[in-house]
Amino acid sequence: MENTVTKENPEEVGNHASSACTKSLGECTKSILPVRDALEVLSGKWKLPIIISLMFGNKRFSQIAKEVPGITDKMLSKELRDLEANELVKRSVYNAIPVVVEYSLTEYGFSLQNVIAVLRNWGTTHRKRIMGAE
Repeated sequence: MENTVTKENPEEVGNHASSACTKSLGECTKSILPVRDALEVLSGKWKLPIIISLMFGNKRFSQIAKEVPGITDKMLSKELRDLEANELVKRSVYNAIPVVVEYSLTEYGFSLQNVIAVLRNWGTTHRKRIMGAE
């Protein structure tokens, strides 16, 4: 069955989380908690664009700033620190003159590829649905 929810069958989403939520409040909470955890780590305007930029290779700070239009240096610095604290991004400092700092995704960061692909596909479909074909 397709992954859709109807008024008649709200639990028929084709996934485990929705059917768990119809069983009991405790089951529903167990399903919601990991989603909240993921959103806590990935939420905001900038984190996913930064991760996507790094999926295309290791980058220096200025390269990421160019690939993520509109982000300020202060915000980029904050978001990179947050992503590093959550083990999604690695910051490497190379002894050179001048010092070279490079950012890369960790293996754990690359584990988001499928999540991002699903979000990209959904976003494309949603944009077409709401704004019309572009």
